[in-house]
Amino acid sequence: MTMIENNVSAGGDTIQYVTVVIGGQLFGLPISQVHDVFVPESVTRVPLSAPEVAGVLNLRGRIVTAIDMRRRLHLPPQEEGQMMAVGIEYKHESYGLVIDSVGEVLNLPGSSAESNPSNLDKRWAEISGGVHRLDGKLMVILDVARLLGTMFPEPMAAAAA
Repeated sequence: MTMIENNVSAGGDTIQYVTVVIGGQLFGLPISQVHDVFVPESVTRVPLSAPEVAGVLNLRGRIVTAIDMRRRLHLPPQEEGQMMAVGIEYKHESYGLVIDSVGEVLNLPGSSAESNPSNLDKRWAEISGGVHRLDGKLMVILDVARLLGTMFPEPMAAAAA
């Protein structure tokens, strides 16, 4: 498990992104929202949960809801290989976004972010907070509120036993 420090550039006009790949597409998560990058050990399926919910896992003593980003984006399952996850928090709940791979941390000027192009895949546009154009690649900025807000409009309450 790797812990990522939540550093923001002193200049204020540069945003740091943790890059991840899902289905061959490059996504960027603002580093201020990323708490961990880890390899999920075991994920326990939750009966009757949304199809995007891979299950729950234990991350250093905390129960974390694992979101299968391939399922969320209606992509085919990943071929055999090691799962990676990015730990985030949304509305005081911990989530692990299960992704294909983690890239590097990029420092990008906030002014270079653009709104979503009209031809951006609808699945990506639903969860995107804009894009950055990088040397022949398009990095979609992952908007955690848009991603999880549609899945979990209200904080999940524990079911009565």
